[in-house]
Amino acid sequence: MALTKQQEQTIDEVVALLDPGQRLFVVSGAGMSAESGLPTYRGTGGLYNSGRTEMGMSIEELLSGQTYRRDPRLTWKYLGEIGVACEGKTFNRGHEVLAEMESSFADLCVLTQNIDGFHVAAGSRNVIEIHGDLHNLRCEECGLRKSVARFSEIVVPPHCERCGAILRPDVVLFGEMLPVEAVERLSRQWLAGFDVVFSIGTSSYFPYIAEPVWHAADRGIPAVEINLDITEVTHCATHRLDLPASVALTEIWKRFQDRTR
Repeated sequence: MALTKQQEQTIDEVVALLDPGQRLFVVSGAGMSAESGLPTYRGTGGLYNSGRTEMGMSIEELLSGQTYRRDPRLTWKYLGEIGVACEGKTFNRGHEVLAEMESSFADLCVLTQNIDGFHVAAGSRNVIEIHGDLHNLRCEECGLRKSVARFSEIVVPPHCERCGAILRPDVVLFGEMLPVEAVERLSRQWLAGFDVVFSIGTSSYFPYIAEPVWHAADRGIPAVEINLDITEVTHCATHRLDLPASVALTEIWKRFQDRTR
C-alpha cells in the first residue's frame, strides 16, 4: 500500500516518540480485526449502522444483559451469528506486530474490546480482554466451563452437559458490569503509568475505552490514533494515521527496528 507524504511523516514522528524501556498502552477495537475478515461494530461497514434488526430491536438491545435474562435464546441467535462469522478467521499482521513489540519495551499492555481472542492467539502476553472471549462458555447454575472452537457445529443456545441449563458466553453484554478481575488488572496498569498510548481501530464509544487517550491528553503524554474513521478521541490524539491497523503498525515497527539496531 502506497503511503502519502503526510502518512510517511506521521509514521516517522511516531517512531521518534518510541524508545526501548518505555511503557506502552494499547487500546484496540473491532477495526483491529477487520483485516482478519471480521466486521466492525461502528464506523465504516459496521454491524450497528443499519438501525434495527428484523426483530424490531436494536442490536444493542438484543445483545444486552436484560434481554439475555428475559430470553437467552434471542440473544444467543445473534451471538451465534457472530461466532460463525469468526470461523476460519485468525489474527492478522497487526496482532503479530504488537506481540513482537512486547520484548522491546518495559511493558506493552493491550486493552481490547474484541471478543475474538486474536491478541492472545498472536502471542501477546499482557492482554486485558475487558469484554471477555466469545469462545469461552460457562454455566451459571453449576459452574461448568468449556470452550467452543466452531459455533457452526453446536446447537444454539448451547446447554450444559452437566445440569442442562443454557450456557452463557463469558462476555460482557450491553448494560452489564465489567469483570472485576479485568478492572483490577487495568487499575494496576494505570497505577504503573505509561509513556505512549495507542488507540487502534476503535470508535472509543465507551468512556473506559476513551479514557486512556483523555488521560494522556491531560498529562501531555503522546497519544497515537490509528483509525480509518474520525472517532470520539480524534481531537485528543497527538498523532493520527488514517490507515489499516496492520499497515500502520508494520511500518512503525519496521522503522523502529531500523532506528534501534
